[in-house]
Amino acid sequence: MVIPKHIAIIMDGNGRWAVKRGFSRLIGHREGIKSVEEIIKASNELGISVLTLYAFSTENWARPLTEVKGLFRLLKIFLRKKIKELNKKNVKLKVIGDISKLPEDVIKEIKSSIKETSNNTGLILNIALNYGGRQEIINAINGILKLNIKSVDENTFEKYIYTSGLPSPDLIIRTSGECRISNFLLWQSAYSEFYTTNVLWPDFRKKDLMDAISEYNRRNRRYGGI
Repeated sequence: MVIPKHIAIIMDGNGRWAVKRGFSRLIGHREGIKSVEEIIKASNELGISVLTLYAFSTENWARPLTEVKGLFRLLKIFLRKKIKELNKKNVKLKVIGDISKLPEDVIKEIKSSIKETSNNTGLILNIALNYGGRQEIINAINGILKLNIKSVDENTFEKYIYTSGLPSPDLIIRTSGECRISNFLLWQSAYSEFYTTNVLWPDFRKKDLMDAISEYNRRNRRYGGI
């Protein structure tokens, strides 16, 4: 079985998982953390190079304030509890997106976690926070314009996007049955294989990850050729 170098996941369905059970949406997000932990562990064991998790989009600010605050609180707790364990397992934390808009205490926790794992050489855990694919492209263009460059190729452009230095995702997984890309890795996903499952994110486990990888192995990736 071929293991993708880079898997990206749109973690969808936390709210629906909770509502179906009569819980608050925040309970669904809390349960979703268990899936995050298992998929990080499984990715590390499988030898995946990069795992990108879509945690908070630029559009998610439109959610109720209590939910947004709760999401950031869960992120802070996750980093505080798990970063030493991830560090021991040689996992390197990276974050893509504009984290300057996040609460100061959360920014501090993120920067501390990134620094603590900066020398690790194993799985890259790439968390997308306040991330939007369109905004990423606009930011890259503005960065290039400042250099007064008249002509840009793909290699130059990729130096200015958030994922500079990382391979594009081979496989993008979306849970909960939705089939939208939702402004996620628009540039990077040009030749990614897309896999959707009806499993809601809090129920997503290693078996479901392996199902996605098995389907990936059944695809014929021609990149426009024959």
